Amino acid sequence: MTAEHTVTSPGVPPRDHGSSPVSVMPPRDTAGGLRLPGPRPSARSASPVPLLLADAAAALLGTLTLSAAQRYSPLAALLIAASLLLRPRGDRSPGPGLLEELPPVCGRVAVAWLASAALWAAYRPEHALSAGAVLTGLVLQSAAGGALRAAVHGRRRAALRRHPHAALVVGPAATAQRVAAALLRHPGCGVRPVGIVAEQPDGIEGLPVLRTGEEVERAVIQNGVRAVLTVHPSVLAGQGPLLRTLADAGCVVREIDADSPPYPAQERLAGFPCRRLDLSPARRSSAGKRVFDILVSGTLLLLAGPLLLVCALTLRISDGPGVVFRQERIGRGGEPFTLLKFRTHRPVDEHESATRWSVANENEMRRFCRMLRRTSLDELLQLWNVLRGDMSLVGPRPERPYFVSQFSRTYPGYAARHRMRAGITGLAQVRGLRGDTSIEDRCRFDNAYIDDWSLWQDICILLRTAVTLVRPTGS
Repeated sequence: MTAEHTVTSPGVPPRDHGSSPVSVMPPRDTAGGLRLPGPRPSARSASPVPLLLADAAAALLGTLTLSAAQRYSPLAALLIAASLLLRPRGDRSPGPGLLEELPPVCGRVAVAWLASAALWAAYRPEHALSAGAVLTGLVLQSAAGGALRAAVHGRRRAALRRHPHAALVVGPAATAQRVAAALLRHPGCGVRPVGIVAEQPDGIEGLPVLRTGEEVERAVIQNGVRAVLTVHPSVLAGQGPLLRTLADAGCVVREIDADSPPYPAQERLAGFPCRRLDLSPARRSSAGKRVFDILVSGTLLLLAGPLLLVCALTLRISDGPGVVFRQERIGRGGEPFTLLKFRTHRPVDEHESATRWSVANENEMRRFCRMLRRTSLDELLQLWNVLRGDMSLVGPRPERPYFVSQFSRTYPGYAARHRMRAGITGLAQVRGLRGDTSIEDRCRFDNAYIDDWSLWQDICILLRTAVTLVRPTGS
């Protein structure tokens, strides 16, 4: 079965795909030429507000077991705050039922009541809660919390059954058809497969097999696809650009382990263990990371101003004019920018500057220049790049266009490093990958940093960088 069997929208004639379709497997690290709609509101997860209100209402009901004086004292506020602080940050989809919710709810409520009662007894021993009051409040809040949360999840499951998310299943046709059939037999999952993205249909009956970029584009637009399911480990490596394009268009991407031995999983679809993939963390982190960059880089520029002036004057006296070295590098989204450094080496010409790999160990470098490179003081001017928005304090190190072109063809995932702003330092650098070291290892650590980004990770990398500043570098 081919994509020509896909039902078209009313009034939309089928497109002629020609006799030589372009493979839907896009070239490595490209988007495959897909012209998908702009970013839509993501269907990643339901609003946390209903569950938050359910937990707050249950906590309020629990305080009804307190005496009148205790109800209007700080104890009630302490119980409510503890209950809300202990609530889970993430909820599985589709949500669990009452019986599944009850044990974790009881555990959280018990901790909130026991901790609050102990703090209150230490603060006001004469008004300490009795064991009976604690037990009564605990039971009432647990029952109310479990019932209210189950009601919220029940409404969500009903909504998903009425309006399931249209999904594409990506991977080998046989496995993808098997997973799609299982999901269609279990509409309670909230996912309705509408097509298979594979290289070959394998002659298996089932959903339409989409083999060209145009077919994928048409399926996404006409069916309102909001979910993408990968069913084989090779999909992430072979179709990473396609998945990122779909994620940028607002689709939720999940990886399903269709053929792995059974193992515990936090999320399942039709019994298959699965996990959610966040392929656009840079978009999520950009605001907080940018504010952090502006505050820290601005402060460091003010504090390091005298040191920068001393370095510039010493370099001018010892090595002549041309203190600042400017070079084109590739930043986020593949956009070029001008990187600033203190000049520690004079290339023969622009061609050598753009194509020569490293000069860190050149004997002709003057002593002061070698000191600047060993201590990474030559990189301090990049704080101005950070303040301008060309770079970030932490991120993949930027490279010259000549090498970006070479490495993108040679190393899988290299171009994916450009999902985030380039950095003065990064995870690869604090792991010792500086100067003439493995490019494959660098891009693996860079992509791991982007995928697992957090503001605390940035702080840790900056602290580790400060410790290693005296070690030889050559980035």
